Amino acid sequence: MDKNEILKRANDYISAEKDEKFKKEVEELVKKEDFKELEDRFYQTLEFGTGGLRGIMGGGTNRMNTLEINLATQGLANYVIKAFPQKAKEGSLSAVIAYDSRNNSDVFAEATALIFAANGIKAYLFSGLRPTPELSFAIRYFKADTGVVVTASHNPKIYNGYKAYWNDGAQVTEPHDTGIIEEVNKVQSVKTISKEEAINSGKLVLIDSEVDEQYWQMCKAQLFRPELIKEYASNVNVVYTPLHGTGAMHVEKVLGDLGLHVNTVPEQRNPDGNFPTVEKPNPEEKPAMKMAVELGKKENADCVMATDPDSDRFGTAFPDKNGEFVLLSGNQMGALLMEYIFLSRKEFGKLPQGSYCVRSIVTSPFGDEICKKYGVEMIECLTGFKWIAAVEAEREAKNQGEYVFGLEESYGYKIEKEVMDKDGVSAAAMCAEMTMYWRSKGKSLLEHLDDMYKEYGYFEDRSISKNFPGIEGVSVMKGIMSKLRTDGLKTLGGKKVLKIRDIQTSVSYDPNSPDKKEAVSLPKSNVLQFFLEGGTIVSARPSGTEPKIKFYINTKTEVGGAKCDGCLKATKEEASKLCDAIEKDINKILDDASK
Repeated sequence: MDKNEILKRANDYISAEKDEKFKKEVEELVKKEDFKELEDRFYQTLEFGTGGLRGIMGGGTNRMNTLEINLATQGLANYVIKAFPQKAKEGSLSAVIAYDSRNNSDVFAEATALIFAANGIKAYLFSGLRPTPELSFAIRYFKADTGVVVTASHNPKIYNGYKAYWNDGAQVTEPHDTGIIEEVNKVQSVKTISKEEAINSGKLVLIDSEVDEQYWQMCKAQLFRPELIKEYASNVNVVYTPLHGTGAMHVEKVLGDLGLHVNTVPEQRNPDGNFPTVEKPNPEEKPAMKMAVELGKKENADCVMATDPDSDRFGTAFPDKNGEFVLLSGNQMGALLMEYIFLSRKEFGKLPQGSYCVRSIVTSPFGDEICKKYGVEMIECLTGFKWIAAVEAEREAKNQGEYVFGLEESYGYKIEKEVMDKDGVSAAAMCAEMTMYWRSKGKSLLEHLDDMYKEYGYFEDRSISKNFPGIEGVSVMKGIMSKLRTDGLKTLGGKKVLKIRDIQTSVSYDPNSPDKKEAVSLPKSNVLQFFLEGGTIVSARPSGTEPKIKFYINTKTEVGGAKCDGCLKATKEEASKLCDAIEKDINKILDDASK
C-alpha cells in the first residue's frame, strides 16, 4: 500500500478516535514512521461480519477500539429502529449489554450502552462482567429487541470482540446479519450521551443480581435427579478453573447449591484480561488445563472442569484407573451428555416423538449413532452456535418437534431452551449430575465412554490449525482453499475420497465424476468436506475470527466393531494410525502453501 494512503488513513483515524489511549498509539507510529505496523493497522477496516467484530485491540481501522465499537453500535441501533418502527415511535425499544474479563471490555460495553441510550433505545447494562450465556438469557428475560456481549471468547489476550444478538436471544442470522452490516457500513456520525445523562433519563439501567438469580435457577432446573444429587454430592470432589474469566461466581454458585465441593484453582479464579497463567484461555488447549489437572491430582478430584473467559465453552478431565487425568474432547463430552440427556428424558417420559438434536457439520457423527438408538432426529448445521439456535427457532416457529440438545466439537453444548447459545455453566451442572449417575451404577465416566464405544463403534477426532497473519496470510488461506477446490483430493491418509462437499458452492460430488453434482441445502460458507472410504470425514475451514485455517478429522469404525476390551484397544490403535496418516498429508498441504 502507498505510504501516502497509509498516512491519510492514519490521520483520518486520529481525527475521529475520541479514546486517547488508542489515538496516542497511532500518533506514535506516525511519528516514528513505522509504515510496516501502520500498514497492518490500516490496510483494511475491521469487518463487521455476520457475528459482529473480533480482532486485535489497538488503534487503527483494522483493530478493535472504541471508534470501531461506536460505529458498529450506531449501525446496529439504526437497524433496530428500522426493524421495529412502532416500538421506536413509542420509545419502547431496549437492548442488553454484557462483557467479559478482557482488557477494555468494560470500556467498550459502556460505550455501546451510551450509544443505544442516545438513540432512544433503553440499555440494560450489567454492572460487572457476566457470561455470554447469561446475556442471551437476559435478552429473553427483559424481552429486549437486541443485545451485545463484548468478548473474544477463547482467543489470546490481545483480542477482543463484539457479538450482536437479536430479540430471540440468539446471535444475529439472516436477514438481520446482512441488514446490520449494511447499516454499519453507512454510518457517518455517532450519537452518544454521558453516563449521568443516560441514567437520569432512564435510558441506562444497571442490572445484576435480579438476572443472576433467575439464570442460576434455570441452570439447576435442567437437571433430572435431585435425590441422586443429594445422595452423592458430598462424596464428589470437583476441581474447577474459570481461566481468569467470568465463570467463578456462576459455576461455584450452581454447583455449590447442588451440594458439591468445588475447589477453584486459586491462581486462575480472579478475572484478569492479561490471562497471566495461560497463553490461550481455551479449555480445548492442553496447556490451559495444566494447573487444574495438577490441582485435581493433589485433591484426588473426581472431575476437573473449565470454562473459557466468557463461560460459553466447557472442558473436562477425569482420572483413569491409575489416577492419571484424561482430557475429554468436545466430541466425547458431547456424546456423553447427549446420551445421558436422552436416557434420562426417556426414563421420565420427556423424550416425545419428533425430538431432535442439532450439531455442526464439523462435529463427530458419534452423536448420530446415539440419536438412532433413541429415535431422535439429528440435524446438521454450519459451524457456530447461532446456526444451532437458528434451527431451533425455525422448528419452534413451525411447531416441528422438540429440541433436546445441541452441540459442536469446540466444547459447546446447549442443554436448555432459555439460552439461545452454548452455555458452559449449565453444562457443568449437567456433567456433575451425569458423573454422579454413572457412579451410582458403579462406573466412572471414562469406563462408561468405553462402553459407548463398544455399543456404537469407536470415534476418534483431531484438529489441525495453522496461523497465517497479516495481508499475506489472507492471500495464503484463500490460495489453499482455491487449490483444494480446483485440484480436489483423491486420497487422504491412504484412504480414497468418495465424496467432496463444498458448502461455498452448495454442491457435493464424487471426485472421480465431478460433473455429477448434488445440491447441498446449507447456507453458503467457506468449508470443504472430504468423505473417505470407511466413514472418516475431513473438513477444511478458514476461521471467521482468527487468522488461521483449520482442518477437522472425524474417524469412525463400524458399529459393533469393538465389542471386547482387547478389540477396543486394537481399534483405537488403528484409528490413531489413520489420524496420523491424514494429519501428515494435511501438514504437507499447509507446508507447501507456506513456501
